[in-house]
Amino acid sequence: MEKLVVLTGAGISAESGLKTFRDSDGLWEGYNIEDVATPEAWQRNPALVQEFYNERRKSVLEAKPNTAHFALARLEEKYEVTIITQNIDDLHERAGSTNVIHLHGIITRSQSSINPELTYPINGWQIGMDEVCELGSPLRAHVVWFGEAVPMIETAARICSRAELFILVGTSLAVYPAAGLINYVGPRVPKYIVDPKIPEASVRGPVMKIQEKATIGVPELVDRLLNK
Repeated sequence: MEKLVVLTGAGISAESGLKTFRDSDGLWEGYNIEDVATPEAWQRNPALVQEFYNERRKSVLEAKPNTAHFALARLEEKYEVTIITQNIDDLHERAGSTNVIHLHGIITRSQSSINPELTYPINGWQIGMDEVCELGSPLRAHVVWFGEAVPMIETAARICSRAELFILVGTSLAVYPAAGLINYVGPRVPKYIVDPKIPEASVRGPVMKIQEKATIGVPELVDRLLNK
């Protein structure tokens, strides 16, 4: 089976009703990023940060996968598929994709605030301020904040370097290091970009651009790939 790698960004989740943090006003759900998505914010006001992610988690659990998520899951009928996502929701998994790498963590799990490798499932949508890990430190959302390392980036780069087909969906290629992953894909590998606004990044080799939102462009592309 051909190795097919998909890199997804906020655009695919936005169509399920989840707002992106890169709104035009620079706010995420009315909050400044510096107040809710950095280690310094957690040190200053952990209760605010916890409340913010609890509300985001509730929104994620209420959201449903869309036709683009389900279409990507269908690719496993014919290809060895790895989805690398910048998104912190679990919509790919709920749509049926079985091999998903979350570059920026996944909000439906918690993690130790002193050891990010200690992660736990969350019962419901809230993490309480009194909940602690096995080391006794408070639990926080299992997401990568601005200023923190992206632990899965090397694994993702290695997977991209082995891709035989590559699809980019719903990302502006503006957030690094994730945006640099496309540079690891071989120059002769066929690449497909699905987005209403095709990013202007220089991409080596053959590229097919599908200037549509994910729920329209992705099912069309998947049908084409499954029937070729």
